[in-house]
Amino acid sequence: MSEQNIFREVDEELRSDRMRALWRRFAPYVIGAAVGVVLVVAANEGWTWYHANNAAKSSDELYAAFELIDGGDLSAAQTQLDALIADGSGSYPVLAQFRKAGVLVKEGAIADAVAAYDALANTQSNPRLRELALVLGGTLMVDAGTLADVESRVGSIAVEGSPLRNAAREALGLAQYKAGDFAAAQASFEAVVNDPLAQSTVRNRMGYYLAQLLSQGAIAAEPATDAAGAAASAIDEIVSDEAPVAETPAADAPAATTEAQPAAQ
Repeated sequence: MSEQNIFREVDEELRSDRMRALWRRFAPYVIGAAVGVVLVVAANEGWTWYHANNAAKSSDELYAAFELIDGGDLSAAQTQLDALIADGSGSYPVLAQFRKAGVLVKEGAIADAVAAYDALANTQSNPRLRELALVLGGTLMVDAGTLADVESRVGSIAVEGSPLRNAAREALGLAQYKAGDFAAAQASFEAVVNDPLAQSTVRNRMGYYLAQLLSQGAIAAEPATDAAGAAASAIDEIVSDEAPVAETPAADAPAATTEAQPAAQ
């Protein structure tokens, strides 16, 4: 038994020596990996804090610019927005660019606003932001440009599947109306009316456009233009200065009640 104990102790010592040797050999790598993990976690947390802090600061700057715009100080608002575009964090510089273009519209600098929207459309990787910039620029070009100017911006958006298709169709229809292409304008407006996802307010607005085309004889009345007919009736009631005339009761009709007599008279 004593010999077995001796051999066991020798084996344990050998195993301990091997473990110490292995540890001395690989300890620097193990410690280095652990330190690396700690540094990565610390860097990630630091970056998250830095990004969140900068994003909060950029948010405050953007809302400060909004307040300046609401207060009518457009020059100071532009300065604030320019600073945010240059030094902002996250998506706030892009929002500032869109808002700056809106400020240019308020100032009457339509050409500069269109150029700003075009620049956004050419630089944005997000397709939805790109389409938004094109629709906003195309809408401005309804009055400031030609049909070709509008088509070049919104033509590819006024199609099924695009979230902004109805806004694009409206701008395109107005440009077609302005250019005298009434049949194309009718098609654009009716595409919005027939879109099941179009909001009721948007459909009503298209109905007014179609009613205008009908009233001037630019398009023929069709059964499919019920929305336009209803809008035309509504317009007639709004602009009419005369109240509807009550019909004279027939001779064999029952006598009017006391409450109804003043109205009939």
